[in-house]
Amino acid sequence: QLQAFGGGLVQAGGSLRLSCAASGTTFSTSAVGWYRQAPGKQRELVAEATSGGITNYVDSVKGRFTISRVNAQSTVYLQMNSLKPEDTAVYYCQLRAWRFASGTYTDYWGQGTQVTVSS
Repeated sequence: QLQAFGGGLVQAGGSLRLSCAASGTTFSTSAVGWYRQAPGKQRELVAEATSGGITNYVDSVKGRFTISRVNAQSTVYLQMNSLKPEDTAVYYCQLRAWRFASGTYTDYWGQGTQVTVSS
């Protein structure tokens, strides 16, 4: 189970930090990510972090957003700086729990949190 927090309304240029707490999973061996979906658009990957700490970002947020994870707290964060109106979307956290013996996985999703950036 995932619960996301931290969305809100912010002016362009401002910052927000999203957090997502996981329970009932082996967080430390799971990959985690943040996705977003704007009205009328497909859900897109914003940032992801592997269990080994390798991170990846969509080009539009590179240098502005930072994903981090605290395994001891089973929590993943998304620090968003220099926000732009085009960052407005519902943000979802995702956890990919791997079953390494079989090479399969299960994806879990948080409930989504609205981020609105005004111009």
